[in-house]
Amino acid sequence: MKMLFTDLDDTLLNNQSQVSPETKAFLDEFLADGNRLVLSSGRPLMSVLEVKELAGLTQPGIFLSASNGTRVYDCDNRRTIRKFGLPFSYITYLQEQAKALSLHIQTYRDSDTDDAVVSPADDEEIRYYRRKIHLPLVVSENLCDALTEEPCKMLAVSLHNFEKLETFRNNIADWAEGKVRSIYSSDKYLELFDWNAGKGSSLLFLCDYLGIPVSDTFAAGDADNDISMLDAAGCGIAMKNATDKVKAHADVVTDLDNDQNGLADMMRKLLKQ
Repeated sequence: MKMLFTDLDDTLLNNQSQVSPETKAFLDEFLADGNRLVLSSGRPLMSVLEVKELAGLTQPGIFLSASNGTRVYDCDNRRTIRKFGLPFSYITYLQEQAKALSLHIQTYRDSDTDDAVVSPADDEEIRYYRRKIHLPLVVSENLCDALTEEPCKMLAVSLHNFEKLETFRNNIADWAEGKVRSIYSSDKYLELFDWNAGKGSSLLFLCDYLGIPVSDTFAAGDADNDISMLDAAGCGIAMKNATDKVKAHADVVTDLDNDQNGLADMMRKLLKQ
């Protein structure tokens, strides 16, 4: 039995944010052979579930690693099997640090029945974010006021000034050590989540949970938040369209990009070896 952990945006999904018919055909074959599929994304759970349903991936054997691996969901049994949250005190501190830089930062309601994105304002950043992430929006000037339980992650967003994200990341670095990881999922998004979580951590957890050797796992991605997953897997796959930093952590690089069914093409080649 093999297990494939795949990022969504710019990896499994094409440039229209869809699973192409060719890639879907590969996934159907992969699952029909008794293998396991893990959709592993920085997106929150309900957004990953939306991708799964729109793609018609209804077979057994599918798990979700959402919010950068802070939440692992068993689709067959419809339940969360592992979850890391950020303490409210962390939410308050990080919001204060972002506010000092006039930097947008958001968080999430994370439960099996009430997922929503929580933003301090209905601003340009949240409207850009919700083009692909179709969660309900809750506007709350103080993020903690809209939360009933610890959220899985926060997301700092800067659409026009990457240096502002870098300044924020550097400003919190000493405080965050051992508490919160800050990793880019794009040049606009800085992901913030529990120090002990991550896509690589969820890979190792699911291998132990399902009794699958790490050597029988594949992981595919394109951005910095995929690196821990590529490092942990038996075979790390970087997309042709991945950053050079990600490619340096991969065992193989796809010959085709995400808009050319690059992952399906590479997986067929690897499975024949």
